[in-house]
Amino acid sequence: MTTPNELRLLPWSGPGGKPCYLSTDDPDGYMSRLADNIEAIQLGTAEQLLKMASETLDDEDADPIQLRRLGNALACALKDVLRVAVGREQLVPVGEPHRI
Repeated sequence: MTTPNELRLLPWSGPGGKPCYLSTDDPDGYMSRLADNIEAIQLGTAEQLLKMASETLDDEDADPIQLRRLGNALACALKDVLRVAVGREQLVPVGEPHRI
């Protein structure tokens, strides 16, 4: 949870790929809940892509175009997951164990 005057890195980027931040003291506010929901979707998508990647990489006859598309999707998902991890790292109070 953020404290007043503390910024939360949001799980989406702004114009030009710049990070977006939320300043609020209400962790249950609309924007906080929206960010939480989008983070959950991003993490779920990454998990599904990881399962798909395992299956596709085990297939010796996988189409090169399919592999390229999968690689692009994995790169996008990794970017999202890293943004979530960085945002959550910023929310961990000093002295608390870091769990990602």
